[in-house]
Amino acid sequence: MKKWLSLFLVASCIGFILPVKQAQAATPSYSKEDVQRLALYKKMETITNIPWYYFAGVDQYERSVRRARTDIPKASGLVGIYFSPIQWSGPLNPNMDDKNPGSIRIFGGAGMDGNNDGIADRNNDEDLLYTFSDFISKYGFDEENFKIGLWDFYRRDKAISIVMENAKIYKSYGTVALTRHSFVVPLRSNYSFKNTWGDRRGYGGLRIHEGTDIFADYGVPVKATSYGIVEIKGWNRFGGWRIGIRDINNVYHYFAHLSSFNKGIKKGSIVEPGMVVGYVGSSGYGPPGTSGKFPPHLHYGMYRDNGYTEWAFDPYPYLRAWERQDRIASRRH
Repeated sequence: MKKWLSLFLVASCIGFILPVKQAQAATPSYSKEDVQRLALYKKMETITNIPWYYFAGVDQYERSVRRARTDIPKASGLVGIYFSPIQWSGPLNPNMDDKNPGSIRIFGGAGMDGNNDGIADRNNDEDLLYTFSDFISKYGFDEENFKIGLWDFYRRDKAISIVMENAKIYKSYGTVALTRHSFVVPLRSNYSFKNTWGDRRGYGGLRIHEGTDIFADYGVPVKATSYGIVEIKGWNRFGGWRIGIRDINNVYHYFAHLSSFNKGIKKGSIVEPGMVVGYVGSSGYGPPGTSGKFPPHLHYGMYRDNGYTEWAFDPYPYLRAWERQDRIASRRH
């Protein structure tokens, strides 16, 4: 981020950081990068007429994909949007590191100069966002045309839905500083859990256990652990009454065997850490309404998306970390 940008942009974005929902405002945690990212998105909104939260949604999606893959270079700046050398410089360009906007255009490359310094650098945040906005703006600026542009950029329906979910969350909270987490049940409740990742399961065929079981009494509240959006809510013959939430880091959180849901939660609802989404039960292993085939507990699973597919990973270390974090926070109060 260039020095000339910092004072003006930090000042200009302050008004967009303050209107945050009450739960986040109570424990603000704005890093320097959060402030710079939001300021950059706001500047690009002014230049391109594309809402800032769309830039944030795309950037966050690509950041999450990079964390899950090794074949894409890590972002060198604030922005995670990725153009390959061929896309940027042009397929017939003899110089794959070309930064000359004129020759890039001659060879059919996408790279553009976004900050008027005469250079089109795919490692420069403003050049990247401006180039991305030029690609998207060919389709229009409203939501439906933006989604059409995303399809042409990614050619993957799941990518479009995740980007739009990210944008919806960022728009709702007015900030990109959404890193807080919560443990999955109240600390005061009677619960216990250990690492059950990979254990054998027999119902529906031999399979491994893709998650952690938190044993607790019927009706114990189940809480969202991250900022995210409800993607699935309803019955599954394995998980019973279950809810699926994708968080802002593109991790899918699976809550299963519930006795009931929070009545205010529905598909598309935005959730935040600590928000009650349902209640512990023993539903599942049969048709809708089946319950009591095992002791009441919450099955909690986590799944990561890498831009191609999704896979489960062990949630136990995260649950222990969030439990410890909540205990420390409770002592402070």
